[in-house]
Amino acid sequence: MGSSGDDGYRLLNEYANGFMVSQVLFAACELGVFDLLAEAPGPLDVAAVAAGVAASSHGTELLLDTCVSLKLLKVETRAGKGEYGCVLSRGLCTPLLWTLARIFTLFTSVALHARSEGERLQFMQALQDVWSVNGRSVLTAFDLSGFPRMCDLGGNWLGLLPGACYIPAHSSVSGDFFKDPLPEADLYILARILHDWADGKCSHLLERVYHTCKPGGGILVIESLLDEDRRGPLLTQLYSLNMLVQTEGQERSPTHYHMLLSSAGFRDFQFKKTGAIYDAILVRK
Repeated sequence: MGSSGDDGYRLLNEYANGFMVSQVLFAACELGVFDLLAEAPGPLDVAAVAAGVAASSHGTELLLDTCVSLKLLKVETRAGKGEYGCVLSRGLCTPLLWTLARIFTLFTSVALHARSEGERLQFMQALQDVWSVNGRSVLTAFDLSGFPRMCDLGGNWLGLLPGACYIPAHSSVSGDFFKDPLPEADLYILARILHDWADGKCSHLLERVYHTCKPGGGILVIESLLDEDRRGPLLTQLYSLNMLVQTEGQERSPTHYHMLLSSAGFRDFQFKKTGAIYDAILVRK
């Protein structure tokens, strides 16, 4: 893809992110986060906010930290805990956000007229097309020449691999990677797979890969990595909220992935922030 294609992708991605930013605003407003913090005598921690809005601690923390990145809330760390407070006044934000939310509800009805039986195929094609822009940065993050046979678990290889290398022979195998035997390979690629699942399901899958993988083999994980304090980058926070509401999954920090991969038995953990949307992690058996 040329520079015009890159610019077009970045533009569309910016618009899509704007949609997610709006959803963060509406969710915080509907839950009463701004009202709760405005009425509190001082900053509140995650547990207090979660209890006050009747939401899970995990989801509340993701929402609060994303609001901090959007400069809608402020946070101070005390004794290792984040305490959150308002930036905008209650009288300013609440009426405006409720009005915008109602307008947004009207606009979402437009999508109902655009759906068809081919919607799922279009969605899968869109996932593949992302790699025409982002594939090279993640596949060149590490020297993979020592892995002659690669197996992509999840079906992303059509868009991912051809952008970085020539493939003389390939095949596809259908199945459930949580249950069915895994193909033999030197390197297993998990591209945008682990963020779909909670830790327990991720551990189950990684253990299955470990037992199939031969000594010296490895896993290449391709995901958007959170900072260690989980308060950025903003785009990854938005993706994490998106996965939470869709599949109860999440984006993770390098340390979080290190814990999951080492618990499954893998070693030699390396990660690289690529500067693009997706980052890369390499481990070996």
